[in-house]
Amino acid sequence: VQLQASGGGLVQAGGSLRLSCAASGSIYSMNGMGWYRQSPEKGRELVATITSGGTANYGDSVKGRFTISRDNDRNTVHLQMNVLKSEDTAVYFCNAEGYTRTKGWPKYFASWGQGTEVTVSS
Repeated sequence: VQLQASGGGLVQAGGSLRLSCAASGSIYSMNGMGWYRQSPEKGRELVATITSGGTANYGDSVKGRFTISRDNDRNTVHLQMNVLKSEDTAVYFCNAEGYTRTKGWPKYFASWGQGTEVTVSS
């Protein structure tokens, strides 16, 4: 299963961006999807995750500013980022796990997208 992330860019502090990540491949079922970010200062950290049922979980630093959502029909996850701060500058990676279709039993997968860069200028 491949994940394709999009939507990163340069934005001023206080602005907004929307990231999207689409999964493709022979997907039998999609379980959790989420976003992580990585920067030299903080390393890799959780941004947000969402279950197949829509239950969201957020990292403390983004609570109240970011919203994660998903479209189960399109195997896509979105991240709406508002009130961006300079400390949100990072490369954002999407993640998804579930099962692929095979000739036999469905096979578990866990995939990462290629990363999309978000730069917030102060």
